[in-house]
Amino acid sequence: MLKLSGINQFYGQSHTLWDLDIEIAQGECLCLMGRNGVGKTTLLNVLMGQLPVKSGQIEFDGQDISKFSVERRAEIGIGYVPQGRQIFPLLTVEENLKIGLPARRDGKRQIPDQVYELFPVLKEMKQRRGGDLSGGQQQQLAIGRALVLDPKLLILDEPTEGIQPNIVSEIGDIIRKLNRDIGLTVLLVEQKLPFARKVGDRFCLLDRGRRVADGLMADLNEGLIKEYLTV
Repeated sequence: MLKLSGINQFYGQSHTLWDLDIEIAQGECLCLMGRNGVGKTTLLNVLMGQLPVKSGQIEFDGQDISKFSVERRAEIGIGYVPQGRQIFPLLTVEENLKIGLPARRDGKRQIPDQVYELFPVLKEMKQRRGGDLSGGQQQQLAIGRALVLDPKLLILDEPTEGIQPNIVSEIGDIIRKLNRDIGLTVLLVEQKLPFARKVGDRFCLLDRGRRVADGLMADLNEGLIKEYLTV
């Protein structure tokens, strides 16, 4: 479904992504992992069109989207939950959710029932301002806003960061449900190893902007963890 070929990216004179080749099959959950500063969020910004590709190609459903705008990538079915959530604090929960509706491919302009079924708290609080929600509730709102698009691919950047443990568990269950029951393809950036093992089918490790290892989640052994993940 998603194929990155020879992706390179720079910040000024600093080479941040080096000839990255990554492929995600339809219906799988890939966990992109590595220590802080190795290029994970940069890669997501490239994927979403927030940073231009310096060289290489991004294919989505067999189509080259390397030059597509951020808005166009949403319209073709890529949902994005950024690090830090980035909800609109002065808008209500319902208004935050409705922001994604114009990008739906089918033209529907109503919040899907599925969003409220997955996150009942959002239905209960739909008239409250986003900024009044707890961190965990804001994360659920950010995921719900991405799901309003009816995406083919859901990208999440550290969705457990700063979230209380009970909500982390709920978010893990929801990601697994979306991926395994509904067949939604998921790309997840995650630092918490137990969470990654819970939801992921495969892993991809980055180090200094390079892919250094990948495979089935069961193959993420102690040697790789010590070399590339342990702080």
